[in-house]
Amino acid sequence: MASLEFIAKDCSDGCMTPHEIRAAQPAARPADHRASLVEARQRMAAAGQWSKSQLMGRRWPIGCVALEITQRCNLDCTACYLSEHSEAVKDVPLEEVFRRIDMIFDHYGPRTDVQVTGGDPTLRKRDELVAIVRRIRDTGMRPSLFTNGIRAKRDLLQELVAAGLVDVAFHVDVTQQRSRYVDEVGLNALRQEYIERTRGLGLAVMFNTTVTSDNFEQIPQIVAFFVRNSDAVRLASFQLQADTGRGNLGRRDARITIGSVRRQIELGAGTPLSFDTAQIGHARCNRYAMTLVINGKVYDALGDKELFDEVLEKTAQLQFDRQDRSEAVRMIVKGVFASPHLTLRAAVWLGRKIWHGRADLVRARGHVDKLSFFIHDFMDACHLEKQRIDACVFAAATNAGPIPMCLHNAKRDVFILQPVKLNRGESVSFWNPLSGAITPAPVELHGPIGVRRKFAKGRLKRGLAATRTGTRQGCD
Repeated sequence: MASLEFIAKDCSDGCMTPHEIRAAQPAARPADHRASLVEARQRMAAAGQWSKSQLMGRRWPIGCVALEITQRCNLDCTACYLSEHSEAVKDVPLEEVFRRIDMIFDHYGPRTDVQVTGGDPTLRKRDELVAIVRRIRDTGMRPSLFTNGIRAKRDLLQELVAAGLVDVAFHVDVTQQRSRYVDEVGLNALRQEYIERTRGLGLAVMFNTTVTSDNFEQIPQIVAFFVRNSDAVRLASFQLQADTGRGNLGRRDARITIGSVRRQIELGAGTPLSFDTAQIGHARCNRYAMTLVINGKVYDALGDKELFDEVLEKTAQLQFDRQDRSEAVRMIVKGVFASPHLTLRAAVWLGRKIWHGRADLVRARGHVDKLSFFIHDFMDACHLEKQRIDACVFAAATNAGPIPMCLHNAKRDVFILQPVKLNRGESVSFWNPLSGAITPAPVELHGPIGVRRKFAKGRLKRGLAATRTGTRQGCD
């Protein structure tokens, strides 16, 4: 792992020092939801990322909040972001999960996207998982399930939809080392199986793929698969390999960049895509493209940046239902029609798109699917750029508040090994994450942790010898 000297040499553009990582704390609760939106806009401006195209601070105060309801997982990915000690940790009590859901609402307000994740969340007791999804929806926020899909059978998905689930994101890629699948293209058969489980449930279906040197060349074929299934798949996210957690891949191949992954996606889509039109947080973290798929052919939907900026300005306060495409279109039209000038511009754009795709529209009998692509560049745990942390759109919910996900991964043990205070009426007690016991006083951790789990790839020996330092082993 990186030494301090290497960090200093590699971080001339403003990386956080080990001391800064240790000292970093979750966000304090804002005065109200509007204050949270204003604060997000201020952070974007301070990081030099505020523009007419910026969604963060304009449409929402946070892109997504990860709610980790278990640290357990039934796979052992070579790019895993969990820590060496994660699977020694018991599941957080349901009452604490509910408190964190309320905390997320207090920070960001209604319609916040809450990603129910882990580990793999389906390892949680089924009735508890359903109750968690229902609690999120009952607060007015939007619950998503982030899973490897192994236990996410159709009957479970049906029950979760009844409880209010909005999205399901399946994480499938070669880093998971699933038996019977030799490469990324072979995993398309599994992706197809997962898609079929969701049909007719009204879920927005997403797929996540970690990009490594083992599957970089196959990205075009994966993209082509998503295009063929664009009637069911709404978003395909490609996450660049990061040296964080207990994975054993180390730092990624230099050829894997936002630019190179973008080109691979475009090869699979068969057309250039406008990844620079919509801005989501920091430009070095995220890129987004939206397409229309007509008769199996991909059409770029964000080619007119000026039009996008105008539409965003008029629709920033509107909320779109990802489960109901016709309702989402209605809301966009409502925002556009509020301005005669914008209505004319949008009509001209639509006319050009119809003319350009007229042959495919005829063959498809007017049927159009929307498929989006997202590129996310997670940072290495020992190379966190402060500016990107400050402009983060993806937070993790801890017992002390939300914190940027890359920072959370870099110091995960600080949060998951910390005793959790439980307020039960007039009494106060503490939950011990290693034993699951509830005691009148917190049980502090001293010395190495005995990890009873399957061997994590590459770092188990260091992890067992590690003590609680506040940062990932090897950064200092």
